[in-house]
Amino acid sequence: MLVGIFFPYNNSYLSPFVYETKHYIINWMEKKKIQFFSLIDLNRKYYSSFITRFYIDFKDKSKVPAYIKKLKLIWDKKDILIIEGEKSRLGVGNDLFNNAKSIKRILCPAVNAFNVYDKIISEAKKIDQSILILLAIGPTSTVLAYDLYKLGYQAIDVGHIDIEYEWFLRKAKKRTQIYNKFVNEALGNKFKIANVTDIKYYKEIISKIIN
Repeated sequence: MLVGIFFPYNNSYLSPFVYETKHYIINWMEKKKIQFFSLIDLNRKYYSSFITRFYIDFKDKSKVPAYIKKLKLIWDKKDILIIEGEKSRLGVGNDLFNNAKSIKRILCPAVNAFNVYDKIISEAKKIDQSILILLAIGPTSTVLAYDLYKLGYQAIDVGHIDIEYEWFLRKAKKRTQIYNKFVNEALGNKFKIANVTDIKYYKEIISKIIN
């Protein structure tokens, strides 16, 4: 089990970020540092929680294409299950998962997915353990990834990977809406999200767990 965190207590760590992200992290840590340090083990090796936040927060974006190629190797020629918010629609309208062998989806509430946590993990447990599970249901993903790991699955909290990829494709300079996807960091709940017309997407859905 690999745990990703961010650890912004030195200038070398903060220097790659754009101004807004840098100061957001500093302000967040000033408020949460006591809680943060009470939860981590200073003798443990942690990994970067920015694994799927590779574009919008960084000043230098020149290495993003090479990074994306490496990310895609995670699911290359593999059967994958995407557990996502109802309107997250990972990979829809782009080629992010085109190299996967097959895709199945479980749709969950766009917000507050933890309210139906028992139903989500019950559906996930029906999947063969050879299938790679990608999670994109907000903070619920963190808990679910751990519980699935204990059950013998390989599960990855991929967070905003698809939205970051969409912003990369658009060469976006700031967080913006994607017309057919929920983007919580760009007032997604106040934006009319278009329907999906891709038949392939609907065929991939094996279960819906909606409030």
